[in-house]
Amino acid sequence: MARRGGMPGGMPGNMNNLMKQAQRMQRQMEESQKELEEKEYEASVGGGAVKVKMSGKRELLSVELSEEVVDPDDIEMLQDLIVAAVNEVGSQIDADNRQSMSALTGGLDLGGFPF
Repeated sequence: MARRGGMPGGMPGNMNNLMKQAQRMQRQMEESQKELEEKEYEASVGGGAVKVKMSGKRELLSVELSEEVVDPDDIEMLQDLIVAAVNEVGSQIDADNRQSMSALTGGLDLGGFPF
């Protein structure tokens, strides 16, 4: 007849190791997140007409516009270029976050978690 509850004495040691690994992974994830937040990302669109710089915390740091893109008769184009540049730099941040977390989790899909 099989015993219930698994192997005597085996589970607590395994659980302690698992908890240590989880704590180590959490520290690594926190360190990685801090590093990513301190990075700066830059994107340009429209052949360099609009450049934006953003921190890893998604704070917009700067917007540079070339003179030829500033046309008072075509404000919509300028607005579209700024939106496109901000979205591009946001995509860079997302990709960097995914790559960093994938390296920590060994490619394990942690679906639903915001990293």
